[in-house]
Amino acid sequence: MAIDMELEAVLRAPEVYQAPYPPKVITLANGKRLVVREVSRRDVPVLLEGVRPALTIERDYYDIVGVRLYAELLGWYRYRVRNEYCIIGQIDGMLVGIVNGRMMNEDIGISLHTLAIDRGLRIGAHLFAAKMEHHIEYLGQKEVWITAESPIGFRRWMIEYGLEKQTDYQHELGGATSYRLTRELYFAAKPRLVVGDRPVPKELLDVATRAIIVADEDTITQKICGLKGR
Repeated sequence: MAIDMELEAVLRAPEVYQAPYPPKVITLANGKRLVVREVSRRDVPVLLEGVRPALTIERDYYDIVGVRLYAELLGWYRYRVRNEYCIIGQIDGMLVGIVNGRMMNEDIGISLHTLAIDRGLRIGAHLFAAKMEHHIEYLGQKEVWITAESPIGFRRWMIEYGLEKQTDYQHELGGATSYRLTRELYFAAKPRLVVGDRPVPKELLDVATRAIIVADEDTITQKICGLKGR
């Protein structure tokens, strides 16, 4: 695809430096080790393959979360989203979850979406916690704005973290009420909800970074829905 770089320079969203998120490993309830790490823009095409099966799954609002995440990742890949980042979870190299967000400005972070592909192990909760850790501890932000599109999300984020309801601002995703995670709330919740060990053992990190493995559509559907094709 030929690109007019002079015009492209106008269309591309400006970006600021973002401190990297250091990878960590979490031992799950089944004994498997989840590698949580930040990925780059060049990884987006393979991530889209992992998101695509969710677009038609109505259960627990995976369809709307999936389609919005797909658009956000594609927007990031095409340089149409400002200050976005993406963190993934892998087990033995296999993609099992994705979270993303962005910096609205130096002080305020925007939590976008959380998609767990392998359910029942709190992978989504662990990845959401990693996202909050990134905003507060590594990006050094004062607060994160969050909204929910499903009852599970509301219970996992708003209730578990004791988030503050916002009455003066609307989350950019629209829809439901916006909430905020402040630094005080984050550090109060951290001992209960933010887990993981650093550094990641070299052999684990090598497997994760060598390739992002995406399961086939039927397997992803089964992992999300519990029963194939439902």
